[in-house]
Amino acid sequence: MRFRSLVFLCALLTAFLVACGDDSSSASAADTPSSESSLVSSSAEKESSSSSAVVQSSSSEDVSLATSSSATTEVPASSDTPESSSGDVSSSGVLPESSSVEGVSSSSITPESSSESAPVSSAEDEGDGKCSDCDSFTAADPELTENGGKGSVTTYGSITAKETSLGGACNYGQTNIQYYAAIHVNVSPGDDKGPWDGGAACGGCVHVKARTPEGWKEVTVRITDRCPDANCGVDLGGAPAADIMGNRVGRYYGEWEFVSCEGVDGVWGDSTSIWVKEGASEFWSIIQVRNPKDMVKGIAIYGIDTRDFYELEMVVGTENFWTVPKNVLQTDNRYRVVVKYRTGKDDEWKIKGSDLAVPEANLYLYEHRE
Repeated sequence: MRFRSLVFLCALLTAFLVACGDDSSSASAADTPSSESSLVSSSAEKESSSSSAVVQSSSSEDVSLATSSSATTEVPASSDTPESSSGDVSSSGVLPESSSVEGVSSSSITPESSSESAPVSSAEDEGDGKCSDCDSFTAADPELTENGGKGSVTTYGSITAKETSLGGACNYGQTNIQYYAAIHVNVSPGDDKGPWDGGAACGGCVHVKARTPEGWKEVTVRITDRCPDANCGVDLGGAPAADIMGNRVGRYYGEWEFVSCEGVDGVWGDSTSIWVKEGASEFWSIIQVRNPKDMVKGIAIYGIDTRDFYELEMVVGTENFWTVPKNVLQTDNRYRVVVKYRTGKDDEWKIKGSDLAVPEANLYLYEHRE
């Protein structure tokens, strides 16, 4: 009888222990999903949730060894593949958002800093013309524009002894022109594609502006010479160079355009005239226009007493001269000599043909117009 009673008590105790073990395992199983839901809601709370799970599991270990082992066996069940993948989706859903935000911010900041920092400051510098080390512009081929060019601005004159032009390759001889310059022959070395064009640029005026530490500085000069050097743009005489460069002679960045010489101070050495080259005779003569009001584009001779008409050709080899037909030189018939300028504003002389056969004759416009 006592034996049966003892068996009955053992059975009750076993049932009680089993019941307690089920409750603890169910409690731990309930805790595990809650930690997983915290992982889904926030990647930042993932570690804290897992650490709390560890604390709970450790506390459950204190309850009994059986409950600890049951909790351990429940971990794989709580981290089954579907729930784990859903947790991965939520974490990957967070990470792409943060990375895409960083991508947007970096793409919005980096281009703005690059587009608004370097180009804008460069544009501002070009706008006001201010620069540092302005006299050390990197030599490069000049660039042609519609009515001029851009590139190097240099000097071949003295900024202290501001001498007048000696005529240069335009063959003007000694002049009283203070503001003068040479223009480039080439665009790329040796190509003869510059505005010099065999002397066609002679007498024209060029408005030059260059970047300096104080900003853009500007002068207007008359072309009296050529600059065949590589990377040459406009090579200034002494007075205009001093106006732009001060006492810091060097290679500056500049831009230039052809303009009329009318009303410009410093570019006039005398009144406009037709000058006959030394050695002229009734058999041969070449002429040039001195102190023109613009670049000379052509010269034509029209008969007044006859119906003669001649378009003069530029001399090859002797720059800035035009050949006079022999028939004109050997007569006293009157002619209209029309000088055609770049601007289309022509000048006209009325002279005898034989006047153009007189060596070194200087036929002023104001003396030979009606």
